[in-house]
Amino acid sequence: MCGIVGLFLKDRSLEPQLGALLSDMLVTMTDRGPDSAGIAIYGAPSRGKAKITIQSATPGADFARLEGALAELDLRVGLTVKSTHAVLEVEADKVDETRAALARLRPGVRIMGSGDSIEIYKETGLPKDVVARFDVRSMAGTHGIGHTRMATESAVTTLGAHPFSTGADQCLVHNGSLSNHNNLRRELVREGMTFETQNDTEVAAAYLSAKLAKGEDLGQALTSALDDLDGFFTFVVGTKSGFGVVRDPIACKPAVMAETDRYVAFGSEYRALVSLPGIEDARVWEPEPATVYFWDHEKAA
Repeated sequence: MCGIVGLFLKDRSLEPQLGALLSDMLVTMTDRGPDSAGIAIYGAPSRGKAKITIQSATPGADFARLEGALAELDLRVGLTVKSTHAVLEVEADKVDETRAALARLRPGVRIMGSGDSIEIYKETGLPKDVVARFDVRSMAGTHGIGHTRMATESAVTTLGAHPFSTGADQCLVHNGSLSNHNNLRRELVREGMTFETQNDTEVAAAYLSAKLAKGEDLGQALTSALDDLDGFFTFVVGTKSGFGVVRDPIACKPAVMAETDRYVAFGSEYRALVSLPGIEDARVWEPEPATVYFWDHEKAA
């Protein structure tokens, strides 16, 4: 029993409030999962730059002098530290090189996600503590997703928290349990995917990343998931410009959506949505089983 939230903004005037709105939604879902929590925020990209969000159990040691160590390798980065996480701003064509350098220089550091616009913050603990720790309420952006977890199949760790990101500007949160994730993991490893955890949700994220890498759009990838993933699941997915939702054919995990001219919102329960502006005039519905819903800023432009 986990809690999921998501918010996709259509009205740009709401973008400064994204972090605050999404935080309130997630905190409302606390009793659905007290083990760990996380949020992905899609902010405005910087021309020619990319972001890498990293995490450390010993941030004082790992983040100290990191900029200088990377500069010695001709990797010039900007470093913004937020508690156990930090965001590296790097040249867009240096992301892979920087990731490899981090593995050598700081083997205790874990990469939460990377891309032109995504930042991911997740830790063990309650949602209210996680959003306060990383000052999520002050963050602006175009869309974001969040998750509060009740662990059922893997350990309560930072890496086991959602969202999971397995591709550039991609992430996924999940309520449910997959039954064929071990077979899928082996297939994806053969295709070149790597995994940090034994969590079934990471397999789902990697599956979608593999489909997107082969040229499918988010809607097509989620449709393929209905054929290839077995188990009970509600997924909310983010890409650089898109936001998608899908439930398995039985759809036993709760879900509710709302749409206005200003936003599309998702919550595991309606109470996650009640504080959104204009919710009283929204079209509210329960997403249908085995049905893909997705929105894309680029297609709407």
